[in-house]
Amino acid sequence: MHPNRLPSPLTQALAVAAAALLLAAPAVHAADDDDDDRPQESADRRYCSATARLLFGACGHAAADDRLVAKAKCINIGDAKERSECLAEVKQARAEAGAQCRAQLETRRTACGVLGEGRYDPPWGPEHFDANFRQLSNPNPYFPLGIGNKWEFRGGEERNTLEISGDTKLIEGVTCIVLRDLVYKSGRLAEATDDWYAAGRDGSTWYCGEEVKDYESFAGDHPRNPELVKIDGSFKHGRDRDKAGVIMPARPRQGQVYLEEFSLGNAEDVSEVLSVRYAYGSNAALDRLVPRDLALRLCNGDCIVTKNYSLLEPGKFALKYYARGIGFFLETKPDNGEVLQLVSCNFDQRCIALPTP
Repeated sequence: MHPNRLPSPLTQALAVAAAALLLAAPAVHAADDDDDDRPQESADRRYCSATARLLFGACGHAAADDRLVAKAKCINIGDAKERSECLAEVKQARAEAGAQCRAQLETRRTACGVLGEGRYDPPWGPEHFDANFRQLSNPNPYFPLGIGNKWEFRGGEERNTLEISGDTKLIEGVTCIVLRDLVYKSGRLAEATDDWYAAGRDGSTWYCGEEVKDYESFAGDHPRNPELVKIDGSFKHGRDRDKAGVIMPARPRQGQVYLEEFSLGNAEDVSEVLSVRYAYGSNAALDRLVPRDLALRLCNGDCIVTKNYSLLEPGKFALKYYARGIGFFLETKPDNGEVLQLVSCNFDQRCIALPTP
C-alpha cells in the first residue's frame, strides 16, 4: 500500500462488494446440506472459500430459524394492529438478513484472496510459547504483557480500563496471561471481559480467547445494578474447535493481513497492517481523527497502524494505533467519527499528563 493512501486493494474490493450486495440482495437461500462435504472442496484445496460457502449456508439457516421464532411470537399478540406491525418487522428482518448473509459471503471470499486458501490451523503447543510472564524470552514491544500494566482510555461517554493481572489460564497446554477489560458508558458498567493472551517465543502475541459479559442498567431498578444481557463473542482456543489468532505479529509488515480470532459465526476479526512507520503529519489519511498532541507524544516514525474489521460485519472497520513500549493507544472509526484514546498508563513516563478528549 502506498504510504499516503488509506484504501488498500482489499479495502476497495470489500467496499465495492458489500455495496453491490446490499443494493440488490434477495432473500436468504441457504446452501444445500447435501453439498456440504463435496470431495472437490478439499481436492482443489480451496479451504478458505469452502469455509465461506458453508458459513453462508449456516447464516441462511440461522436467519430462517430466527424468522420462524419471531413469527411464532407475532401470532400470539392479541392486538390486531400490533400483530400486523410485528409481522411486518419479521418481513423486513428477513430481507436485511439476506443482505447481511450475502455480504458476509462476499467479504469472506475477498478476504480469502489475501489470507490464502489454505486451512487455518496454526501450530500450537507449549514449545511455541513462554510460560513465565515475568521473564519473557522475546517481549513484543507493541503489545507489552507486563504483569500489573494498566491503561485507561476515554472517548465520548466511554471509559475503558485494561489491566494485566497476575492470573494465568492453561489453554491446550499453553499458558496465557489474563487481561481484564472493563468498559463504562455514562459511568455505568457496560462490558467486563477477560482476554487471554499467549507470548510466542518468536516475539508474536496470540489471542487465545475471551470471556465477554455485556451489561445494561435500567431506570426504575432499585438499586440500579448492571444486568447481564449477553455473552456474545466469547470463545476459547480448543473449545468447539475454535482457534487462537495473532493479535500482534513479531515483525509486522506493511500490507500484512492476519486473523486475530477464529470462532466461526461468532468472532472472526481480521487485521491489516497499514503502516509500521507512522508519525503525525506523514500520512493525511491516517492522521484523520488522530489527536495531534497524543501522536506527537507517542510516535516518532515508529508507530504501527492497523485496520481491524470483522467478517461478520461487512463494511465496518476501525483503525488502531500502537506505540513502541506502550502498545495500543488509540482507536478511530472513520465511518462515524468515534475516537477512543489513551489518557493514562502506569508503566511508562510518556503517559504522565497525557492529553484528554
